[in-house]
Order: sequence, then structure tokens, then C-alpha cells
Amino acid sequence: MARRKAAGAGRKREAKSKKKPAVAEVEVIEEQKGLGIDDGVVILTTILFLVAFVLTDFKLGSEYQQGLFFK
Repeated sequence: MARRKAAGAGRKREAKSKKKPAVAEVEVIEEQKGLGIDDGVVILTTILFLVAFVLTDFKLGSEYQQGLFFK
């Protein structure tokens, strides 16, 4: 007597064998040497802050004699 397969028995094996493992492509990017835009913004902001402080102190010292560095 011939045996019959159950209706869903072969499908589970086929579904597993047809699936290919997910492979993600990875691109390696080397960082550039030197200063980037982020570093430039920080340096420029710091310089402008210091210049503004010195100019304000100069103005207070020259007109009101109350500056820290200029009197």
C-alpha cells in the first residue's frame, strides 16, 4: 500500500529551503584626516565669543572706566 503525505508536511520544508539568508552589504568609509566642518564651527564660534567679550570690555573701560582689562 502506498502512503500519502499530509497536505502541509512538504510545504514547511520547501519554505525553509527557498529562503535565502539576508546579506547586508557594508561599505567601509574612512574618515578624512584634518578638521571637519563641525570642528570649524566650534573654533569660529569660540573666536567670535572671545572677540565680543574683549570689545565689550574695551567699551566699558574706555567710556565708563569699569572694564576688567581696559580702564
